[in-house]
Amino acid sequence: MTTLPTDIVSTTARGPDARGWWWATGRRKTAVARLRIKSGKGDFTINDRPFESFFVEERDRKAIGAVLDKTGTRGKIDIKASTTGGGFTGQAGAVILALGRALLAFDANLEPILREGGYLTRDARKVERKKYGQAGARRRFQFSKR
Repeated sequence: MTTLPTDIVSTTARGPDARGWWWATGRRKTAVARLRIKSGKGDFTINDRPFESFFVEERDRKAIGAVLDKTGTRGKIDIKASTTGGGFTGQAGAVILALGRALLAFDANLEPILREGGYLTRDARKVERKKYGQAGARRRFQFSKR
């Protein structure tokens, strides 16, 4: 059995970067969110826009805010995120997963809260592809006897 050199093992434990940011990535459907957090006064920007103006649906804002409320970090950390792909719901789900992963790296004591809320679980559901000879992924063309 081979063992890894110690320099490789030490780099797998992720910490803050040179500027003190904790990074994480989240995915949902075809959306990807790259997020970073650090201690601060509660600034939250997504794609260089304020959080409230980026996510216009109340449902998405509440789902993301629930992560901060349950962990007690609302107003205590600065969050910067960039999202690509998918729609608003997929991007919100990607931000939730990225935020959960970043908070876990930031403070390992939050793991039970994050696990209980389901904020560390990747939702693997994606759109099923359309098949040839059919109207959609599962819908068939109308059958005609004659």
